[in-house]
Amino acid sequence: MRLAVFVSGNGSNLQCIIDNIQSQFLNGITIGVVVADRDCYANQRAQNNNLKTLLINKKADWHTQIEATLKEEDITHIVLAGFLSILNKTFCESWKNKLINLHPSLLPKYGGKGMYGLKVHQAVIDHKEKESGATVHFVTEKIDEGSILLQRKCNVDLNETADSLQNKIHEIEKDILIESIKILYAKTQSTY
Repeated sequence: MRLAVFVSGNGSNLQCIIDNIQSQFLNGITIGVVVADRDCYANQRAQNNNLKTLLINKKADWHTQIEATLKEEDITHIVLAGFLSILNKTFCESWKNKLINLHPSLLPKYGGKGMYGLKVHQAVIDHKEKESGATVHFVTEKIDEGSILLQRKCNVDLNETADSLQNKIHEIEKDILIESIKILYAKTQSTY
């Protein structure tokens, strides 16, 4: 299985994937390209690991630019790991069931346009939720509405802040992201 990992930020989830490939926990899986929609530290992480990077030009037809690179690199699956740009319907349909996203809430709660990062965690706290978590889901043209592949919960403590909740959920995200990639790989091997 050959992945494209789409990023917009720090790239800690990208690094988690790289580490799990290098340790051979994700055996049979490689990263063909890291696609970024802005200049970010994730690009540096990719370069530090000798991975091909693509910084998209959002003023151009960036979906076509991405598709050409994915074809060139023989990509089989895509992981959105903190990617903040919205992919169009045609792109989502052409990668149906091969395109996953990691979201920092228990979808369908606290998903959709504008719900990312600390905004999600603050909304959870503001609504006095007793639990939150993270979700890996298949991507469709509707934001955060694709079918759920994996979800894990955690408690929201009484004195929880958006920052403390983000840190707690970030650990869950790493686990379910790697587990989800293993599930996708198993499906390609017809052993799942």
